[in-house]
Amino acid sequence: MTGISIFDVDRTITRRPTYSLFLLFGLLRHAPWRLILLPLLTPVALAYGFKRISRERMKEWMHRVALGSRLPRERAEQLAEAFAADLFRSGLFRQAHELIAAEKASGRRVMLATAAPALYIKPLARQLGIADVVATGGLWDGDWLTHRIEGRNCYGPTKLAMIVDALAQRDIDRGTAHVRFYSDHASDLPVFEWADEPVAVNASPKLLRLARARGWAILDWRRS
Repeated sequence: MTGISIFDVDRTITRRPTYSLFLLFGLLRHAPWRLILLPLLTPVALAYGFKRISRERMKEWMHRVALGSRLPRERAEQLAEAFAADLFRSGLFRQAHELIAAEKASGRRVMLATAAPALYIKPLARQLGIADVVATGGLWDGDWLTHRIEGRNCYGPTKLAMIVDALAQRDIDRGTAHVRFYSDHASDLPVFEWADEPVAVNASPKLLRLARARGWAILDWRRS
């Protein structure tokens, strides 16, 4: 039987959400003058809060305001590599490092599955020694990164569909695989219910209630 351990990223293995941090990191290093544009995101946030726009559109607007609608590939990859290196050095829970290493040492295949952009999650995964990544794709126009999302945001039921597709692409038979899934948020309920061994990590209040009610394992690294 194939053992697969799937980790969410934001607030599961990282201390803080990463997308806004990455955009601010990129803005300050690439075009700090864009700080004056940040108030433009207020109506975007309100529109999202009132469910007038989707999470995908909100993320695209955030990217557009912070980094522009087109970013050269070389520059985009430089920013992503630098941000991932910072995350690896000081943005992850120590216990996450240890658990990922232990899962790999036990012979399990480790995967990151996250709504965060593949742009910086892939270099973070390389630093962690993880080959398998399921993440939100950015739309490229030749050698230019646009502010658009390619496909769909890797969130909620879409995350599960993307994980299932990833396993199929790697010729992994779900029927002969044991899946352990780690996440902090109830939005990942579809994956929790699909997994053989759900583990709530640094759980949000809603997820903590669900985990206790269903007898799932619970880990909390925030107080250590």
